[in-house]
Amino acid sequence: MNLKALGAEFIGTFMLTASVLGAAFYSFGAPSGAAGILGVALSIGLTVMVMARSIGHISGGHYNPAVTLGLVAGGRFPVGDAIPYIVAQCLGAIAATAVFAGIGHAPATYAANGYGSLSMLNASLASVFIIETVLTAFFLIVIMGATRPNAQAGFAPLAIGLTLTAIHLMSIPVSNTSVNPARSLGPALFAGGEAIGQLWVFWVAPILGAAIGARIYRWLDE
Repeated sequence: MNLKALGAEFIGTFMLTASVLGAAFYSFGAPSGAAGILGVALSIGLTVMVMARSIGHISGGHYNPAVTLGLVAGGRFPVGDAIPYIVAQCLGAIAATAVFAGIGHAPATYAANGYGSLSMLNASLASVFIIETVLTAFFLIVIMGATRPNAQAGFAPLAIGLTLTAIHLMSIPVSNTSVNPARSLGPALFAGGEAIGQLWVFWVAPILGAAIGARIYRWLDE
């Protein structure tokens, strides 16, 4: 296993998680006015775009266990490398959450994903499971299409970053947007309680969605 690739996945997932938490923790209460959902969506979309552009070539720029497993399902990534990638991603997300815990002024929920009382709309488990599955499938279709061998060079990070922005605009009020099990893990560990109890949803639904999206893309591109 390439340690540099694992380091890139750690750094990329650290920055992805930091982009969500920093915007979610602080932008809503900024003295000059809240950046709100749009601010959080742009923060993560831009961060993923620049990380994919700057260090994505080292590891493939997954930064997300669901993406890694989706690419395995899509025949784009070796199954034997998946577990080390996922460990690096989870450690990056946990480290980012720890940094913001140290900075302080974090909400009690640590921007954890969830349904019921952890959802802005008090959405049900079924609603959250559906939106996380569908949007992760959509994300994998975009990723596989944007990174296909004959795709125009240099545009994949833009397509992926803008897609992630759109996904967050659609689903922050429902589930606080995961589509990324590592991003869900870090905040849940620090929030504890209900967030930990609901964490399984944000592993199962994104991974299921990623596998579905990868298989759909393979069918479309045959």
